[in-house]
Amino acid sequence: MQPSRRDFLKIGAVGGAAAAAFGFDLKPAFAQLRVLKIARANENRATCPYCSVSCGVIIYSIGDRSKNATPVVVHVEGDPDHPINRGTLCPKGASLEQDIVNDRRLVKPQVRRPGGTDWEDISWDNALDEIAARVKKTRDETFIETDAQGRRVNRLESIAWTGGCTDTNEFNYVVGKTMRGLGVVHLENQARV
Repeated sequence: MQPSRRDFLKIGAVGGAAAAAFGFDLKPAFAQLRVLKIARANENRATCPYCSVSCGVIIYSIGDRSKNATPVVVHVEGDPDHPINRGTLCPKGASLEQDIVNDRRLVKPQVRRPGGTDWEDISWDNALDEIAARVKKTRDETFIETDAQGRRVNRLESIAWTGGCTDTNEFNYVVGKTMRGLGVVHLENQARV
């Protein structure tokens, strides 16, 4: 026998009517359907890091927040209260969970030395020290005090800074002050909010 869609609906309706007639209470079954995998998860609001739209996201993680427990991200969705995206996400934002929970994700700094072919892991302290040394070396070698007419300009055209949409206003303020203090003139920020 090949039941049609109409037969399936008839059987379902008869079964539901019989369950209700004989006193079966289906409310607990329907209530159980509403329990989500995020019911006991911690909710954190964030900003999608991909483009300058700055969509709001809600990241759900499960973990008891004790000292030795690592929370695990179980779900990411658009923030319906966010004024920019109102709960919607593009395909990149919707796949954010796959980027967070990925065994190939880099979690420590790496460097490939000149002439080398392999990346090596280094500590955060070493990475910051190397960046600071290279910024200082570049500034010392390329800082422009005066232009061709002899006017004082005090600028550094060999370093540029691009901020991102996930940076806070406070972070961007401090970075702007720091870059201008170094003499950097090429400053940009992708966020337009």
